[in-house]
Order: sequence, then structure tokens, then C-alpha cells
Amino acid sequence: MGRRALRKPDPSLDLSKHLLTFEQLPRPWKVETLFGRIAPLEVEVGSGKGLFLRTAAKSQPEIDFLGIEIGFKYARFAAAGLAKANLANGRAVAADALRVFAELIPDASLAAVHVYFPDPWWKKRHKKRRVMNETFMQQIERTLLPGGLLHFWTDVEEYFQTTLEMLAAHTHLEGPIDVPETPAEHDLAYRTHFERRMRLANEPVYRSQFRQRQDLPPAAERA
Repeated sequence: MGRRALRKPDPSLDLSKHLLTFEQLPRPWKVETLFGRIAPLEVEVGSGKGLFLRTAAKSQPEIDFLGIEIGFKYARFAAAGLAKANLANGRAVAADALRVFAELIPDASLAAVHVYFPDPWWKKRHKKRRVMNETFMQQIERTLLPGGLLHFWTDVEEYFQTTLEMLAAHTHLEGPIDVPETPAEHDLAYRTHFERRMRLANEPVYRSQFRQRQDLPPAAERA
């Protein structure tokens, strides 16, 4: 399914605290510069309309959430949702997540990485464009704290199985850990808007978690 057209955010909303560009991210990386405090940080790759960012930030005020979305209009929409709800622990970044991880995020600094329903790039010749590739998996492993979690969901079974195989082959992350489907208590009681669309259409969703091991040396010391 393709993305639907977005409503324009309320022009009266001040997005200056919730919408960032790659150039505005701190160098060197400091969470306190982003959020004005030191707290566990979780990153969502491809935040779309921002449903996960908004609900996670609201339900877990002790954690900071950074959503990275390559589409500026979607990053702005997600930021508007955070601003409207006055959620100080959520930020949306209009940027390429692969670049943010590779150039800015330091080793062992993230409590979790969330990747929900990434573009499957259906054609064989385009599959190299998938975000869940060997290089990015190793970036996820590098940036996760001991015990930190990778959450990966997709509606494409082949993508799911291929990703699990690649994670086993190219990282030391523990998993896959099963994630049971939970009943929706209301119309937006879903992890993302895309999950909502899939489940309302009775389409399967494939879910998994992976955990950073506690006994590994820092990434720089691994062979």
C-alpha cells in the first residue's frame, strides 16, 4: 500500500522544538542538547506520520524518543503531532537515518531502535535499497546499549525472513524474540498507522525483537 496524502499541519503550531534537520543535530552527539536532559534514548527509523513517536512519548515520559524520517513532509507532520500534544520528550528529524547512524550516533548510546514497516523495495534489482541491510544492522548493533532492543516489524514475510537470517549471520544480537499480537483497545491502539491499516484489512504482520548481549566488548574492540 502506498502512502496517503497528508493534511497540512496547523500553521499556528511552533515546531521549532520538535522538528530538526540533519544539520541541526548536535556535533558531538549529546542527548542533553537534543532534549535538555539526560535520559534513555530510543530511535525510530522511518517514523512516517508519527503515531509511534506520539504514543510512546506520551506513555513513557521518562524516555526520550527521536524519529528519523527521510520525507520532510512526514517528519513535519510527526513533529506537529508531538507539538500539539506538548510532548517534550519527542523529536522528529528530517534526514537519512543511515547517515545519522553512520556519522553521528556514538557506540552504546541507544536503549532501543525501532524499525516498523520499512519500504520493501519489491523488485529484485531494488532490494539493495532496503534499510535493513548488512551495513545498517551492524550500525544498530554498534549503537545499542547492553540489553538494548531492536524492534523490527513488517507485513512482508520474505523481507522478515531475510532480515532475520541476515541479523543472525552478521550481528551478535540475541533473537529473534517473539512479539505477540495484542488486541486493539481503540481505533489508534496500534504501533503505527501502517499496522492499523494491515490489521483492519486482516493482513498478517510479522514482528520480532532482538537484544544486545551483555557480555560483548565495545564494537571498536570486536574483530
